[in-house]
Amino acid sequence: METPPFTHSLLKISQNGGFFDSIPEELKDIIDILEPLNIEARYPSQKDKLFSELTESRCNTILSDTEVLYIWIKDKFTK
Repeated sequence: METPPFTHSLLKISQNGGFFDSIPEELKDIIDILEPLNIEARYPSQKDKLFSELTESRCNTILSDTEVLYIWIKDKFTK
């Protein structure tokens, strides 16, 4: 069995897992929002810009949307 590639990219994981096309469009939008939140530490200027845009309200929205995505994934793969 081949070891899967190391990645934190939700887009790549869903594409390589063969389920990207079955994700509803509104949940793909959530993935698009989450992707840049996982930037690597070697890009501090990008991190600072990103963090400056994360208000408490925006973080609450992202957290809520992420829960919706999590529930969809859990339901899809635990049946």
